[in-house]
Amino acid sequence: MPAESLARYTWASYLRAVLAVARKDWLHFLRYPLNAVFRIVEPIMWLTPIYFLGRSFATAQGNIGFKEYVGVGDYMSFILLGGVLSSFIGAVFWGMGQSLKQEMDSGVLESNWMAPVPRPLLLIGQTVASITITSVTTAGTLFLAWLVFGFHVSGNVLYALSAALPMIVALYGFGFAFAAVVLLMRDANTLIDVSNYLVSIFSGSNFPVQVLPRPLLVISLALPLTYGMDAVRGFLMHTRTLIPLGYELLILLAFMALMVPLGYAVFRRVETRCRRLGTIGMH
Repeated sequence: MPAESLARYTWASYLRAVLAVARKDWLHFLRYPLNAVFRIVEPIMWLTPIYFLGRSFATAQGNIGFKEYVGVGDYMSFILLGGVLSSFIGAVFWGMGQSLKQEMDSGVLESNWMAPVPRPLLLIGQTVASITITSVTTAGTLFLAWLVFGFHVSGNVLYALSAALPMIVALYGFGFAFAAVVLLMRDANTLIDVSNYLVSIFSGSNFPVQVLPRPLLVISLALPLTYGMDAVRGFLMHTRTLIPLGYELLILLAFMALMVPLGYAVFRRVETRCRRLGTIGMH
């Protein structure tokens, strides 16, 4: 491509491309309003049995056993925050992996990738819509949880965002590597379900990781996402964190700095190999 043509492609044009992809996914989402409502109501349906189960184990002094692990007895707020963060993990996994698979199945992946836009920007555009939609539906879920379960937090929201943002950015590294695996295996549903479930579980989305058996606890503590969930809860609920909050923030920043370029490098290598073999459009 001539140098003068390359000069036309600026950061502003790349941003427009990302927003165009995100807008397309938003339009798909808005075509099914009942699905949007269900995404808000469904988490409440799943959490209701947990709420009553926790109430059945509580004593007059509250959830004593749970409090011994995390330092507070508000188990519903603990689980809700874990569910919120897990939904963002799923948004990146499904946003990149499933969207890539859908384009393969529709036979438009190769033609889309002929656009003069870096491939990772197309993947990022697909997750921008997923994360935005997840943010909106999560806000609705938390509002319903406040009405139904009495959800509340007493900590500093800005501090919690300082822990959540690097964790979400680092997830893009996971997403790039995950998209590379989808290109190789040409399958997404089972892979996404299993990966999303295992990462969420071992990160402590539904329970304190301290209750895990020692071999599984080692796996959990090796995941930087574990410290992200722990830090967010520490800032918002004043829970007893696994390690001091300052160290958890350093782990998240290091995770972000390492995972994004690593995942990008894996994706570029796999994409180059698939183009050479001519398997990009196969499904």
